[in-house]
Amino acid sequence: MTIDLISQDLDSAISSKSNTVLVLFSSLGDDKDKKPVLHNKSVAKHLETNLEEKSISGKSGETVLFREFTHSSCRHLLVVGLGSAKEITHESFRQIAASIHDAVKASKSDEAFIDFESLPAKMKSEDNIQAVVEGLLLTSYEFNELKSKKDKKPASNVLFHIVLKESKNAAYKKAFSEGLAIADTVNFARFLGDMPGNLMTPDILAKKAVEAAKSVKVKATVWDKARIKKEKMGGLLGVSMGSDQEPRFIVLEYNGAAKGKKPVIFVGKGLTFDCGGISIKPSAAMEEMKYDMCGGANVIATVLAVAKLKLKVNVMGIVPSTENMPGPSATKPGDIHTARNGKTFEVNNTDAEGRLILSDALVYACEQKPEIVIDAATLTGAMVVALGNTHTGYFTRNEKLKKTIEEAAKASGEWVWNMPLTDFHVQDMKGTYADLSNISSGKGAGSATAAAFLEQFVEEGIPWAHFDIAGTGWSVGNRLKYCPKKGASGAMIRTFVEIARSFER
Repeated sequence: MTIDLISQDLDSAISSKSNTVLVLFSSLGDDKDKKPVLHNKSVAKHLETNLEEKSISGKSGETVLFREFTHSSCRHLLVVGLGSAKEITHESFRQIAASIHDAVKASKSDEAFIDFESLPAKMKSEDNIQAVVEGLLLTSYEFNELKSKKDKKPASNVLFHIVLKESKNAAYKKAFSEGLAIADTVNFARFLGDMPGNLMTPDILAKKAVEAAKSVKVKATVWDKARIKKEKMGGLLGVSMGSDQEPRFIVLEYNGAAKGKKPVIFVGKGLTFDCGGISIKPSAAMEEMKYDMCGGANVIATVLAVAKLKLKVNVMGIVPSTENMPGPSATKPGDIHTARNGKTFEVNNTDAEGRLILSDALVYACEQKPEIVIDAATLTGAMVVALGNTHTGYFTRNEKLKKTIEEAAKASGEWVWNMPLTDFHVQDMKGTYADLSNISSGKGAGSATAAAFLEQFVEEGIPWAHFDIAGTGWSVGNRLKYCPKKGASGAMIRTFVEIARSFER
């Protein structure tokens, strides 16, 4: 699939194409009867009856295809609903772009012209242009790498044109290119997540990260098992002991600001497969545990996106990566390990392993004297119970960072929810035979107590936030049309980019 931006009026842009679709927008009117409005006056005259009868309703995501429509130079006409004019946001356009993509693909057309020119001025914003680009490209993502040629579906080869006369404006051009860059990196993260555990081991993940980093001038460093042991990362090393696949510690560095400027650091959980270790998980849906590295994949993609956008900020991505398996040398319930900062923890449930590998990574992150530290992890089933697959829960005690996160999420269109973190949750994670236990001594608040455990590895005074993407890391297509129904979503990459952007000077 290809997308471009055309700086012409609609008629000049189309100029008698053959198997093409003209895409027009409709919305719910602001009058009492909510009479739909078609945002192209010349075509609206020909569809007046449809608008009166509300066979075109203007509801968000509605698509009405008119085949062999004779009024325009395009062969077919697709009318896409935006919803209530008062409630339309850039996220609305992102969602609607998914409807456009699917409807055009279903029409068997090979080219589509999206008419931005006839929208009201306030809707012809840079944010909405970027959102449409992202929505189209994100929706086009398909994971069929491992199917035989016989069963592979052909990739979408539709050419989409966004038509807007003012699009030569530098702001529109920038929005267009940023949409491409961000969606491309999100799709890369989805690819990493969708690969099965046997083909996305810690070593393969590290090699993919190194390969991708080369193309965008990002420095990549990978530590092997011997180096991890030397660096006293007892959490990462302890979790890896049950697998014959060696762990990796991946560090990506992008320097877009002065050398002395503190970095913004993102840390991502990279469990390439998690069976639970000795505390083995139930077999039902265990195959989904290949997605336990989505936090790591999304952090890798965040650094790549920041580099592609050439943001004037220093950013680091840190990904501790391993498998969690029940091999003969696996950590046993009751075993005690020592993290990089010297704190000890009892492993009372080997399936609470993500927090153990993150402990070492957080300590390392703090040693870099960062501006802030953000971590992302598919950490707890409790988060899924609390928020389902709509919102990503995040934890922080820093009010300034909380404000930054909320503003970044609003700018990205992603949904987040601030969760409680208190000293009571910390108390619940105290150990009996070690400093800490990796599971709570109380009942409930599983996500908060996990966050409280992580907090013990963050240096005092460094702003830190923890994002639990267990509910939003994959299988969110029933909520977000531009995400795969079952695959990895790329959650929080857009928000993390906005967080990094907020530290530009």
